[in-house]
Amino acid sequence: MATKLNSMRLLEQHKVPYEVVEYPDDLRDAERIAEVLGVPPELVYKTLVTQPDGGKPILVLIASDRRLDLKLLAASVGAKKLKMATHDEAEALTGLKVGGISALALTQKNWPVVLDEPATQHEHILISGGQRGIDLRVPVTALIRVVRARIASVSAPAEA
Repeated sequence: MATKLNSMRLLEQHKVPYEVVEYPDDLRDAERIAEVLGVPPELVYKTLVTQPDGGKPILVLIASDRRLDLKLLAASVGAKKLKMATHDEAEALTGLKVGGISALALTQKNWPVVLDEPATQHEHILISGGQRGIDLRVPVTALIRVVRARIASVSAPAEA
């Protein structure tokens, strides 16, 4: 990788150590990325864009082997109703391609960020660096601080 991404610059500004993990940029499914990287799926996090009725979009980080529960998310942020942004909506809102959406790359938008509670059971997780094909392995506690994430249980196992 030749150029530094804004997400990397942000981590460096906050003196957060990180590791760049590259994978084929045609992969967009976080579970498949985990498989290709040989990493447990509970360590590879995807960033989802949700929309409340009015108000700013909410970014949600959940493990690749889990599915978002919109009712739990709504309760955790005090919203009456939320919906998932479509791929086109997510790309229009963020300016990033699906598969490369990153809370680290969007801090300037001041959108609420929710990190699913299971992340706190791990020292490090992998999240998108803001570009397809690039994940960053970051310390969970530092990620929470840098993106000002709220911790909440907002998912269920994907098989359920």
